[in-house]
Amino acid sequence: MLTMLQLIMELLDLLRSALARLTQRNFALSSEVQLLATLRFFATGSFIEVVGEGYGLSKTSVWRCVHTVTNALLHHAGDYIQLPATRQEVQEVQQGCHAIAGIPRVLGLVDGTLIPIANLSVIDQAYIPGKGYAAINVQVIVDHRGVISNLVARWPGSTHNSFVWANSAVGGQAERERFGQSLFLRDSGYPLRTYLFTPLTNPQSRAERAYNVAHVRTRNIVECAVGIWKLRFRCLHKSAGGLRMKPHSSCAVTVATAILHNMAVRGGAPIPEGGEEEVEADEEEDGEGEVEVLYLPQRAALHAAEVEAMQLLIANVFG
Repeated sequence: MLTMLQLIMELLDLLRSALARLTQRNFALSSEVQLLATLRFFATGSFIEVVGEGYGLSKTSVWRCVHTVTNALLHHAGDYIQLPATRQEVQEVQQGCHAIAGIPRVLGLVDGTLIPIANLSVIDQAYIPGKGYAAINVQVIVDHRGVISNLVARWPGSTHNSFVWANSAVGGQAERERFGQSLFLRDSGYPLRTYLFTPLTNPQSRAERAYNVAHVRTRNIVECAVGIWKLRFRCLHKSAGGLRMKPHSSCAVTVATAILHNMAVRGGAPIPEGGEEEVEADEEEDGEGEVEVLYLPQRAALHAAEVEAMQLLIANVFG
């Protein structure tokens, strides 16, 4: 288990060359100051609080630090946020998910969450979901450890979760059977697919009830992971008042903090003190209940195959 100081030093080594290239001028900020100021902003969501921390920075300087460090982190997104690719990686995740509650072949746990934004220039009503505040609708996939393996941060808050999935790279790959027999677990806000299993809305048998219990237990990992992510980086949480940035900058910060979250999880960093009670099912979801627009014969054929796939798993595993 790495200490927080060790994680910060690892991060500094990762970004030092990128940050140093921008400091070759008189009175430029050091890489260390840029990184620490940005981490403080990510942790609090407040430019003013960073200004008062004693770094000797103005609000504008803090914003520049956040912008620079965020962009430097984004260059490493593909290294730190990625779905299992090798056979060994796939087996490790599937075995880890199976150990939770017995559902086999699970490659990822899917959730949608709202990242509040508080930029007054946002006038597009598409960013205001049913919760009543401007936000970005972010799709998150995690593995059995709570490591974020896929992230989609680009859609306005009112966008339906099923639309985000259908228009994501991973959704398209799943449709093309890129993941073989692997499964993703999601709540009822998404349509049932042969590769995307949701809980049963009206379980009848003992096996169906057992499946629902196992589904909830397994998907609890992603809900807790999202809670921990927002707890570590309060800038993402509505309690901080929302990201005071334009939507595209808010999306960039979202991805950057996901990279840091993964570094913390893999390094064994503890949950911030006093935060355990706050790590619970995320309550900032929206975009539920979208009705798919398909011709009836096509929808009926798909639905039959999807139900058959789920019932086969339930009978074989929980029957």
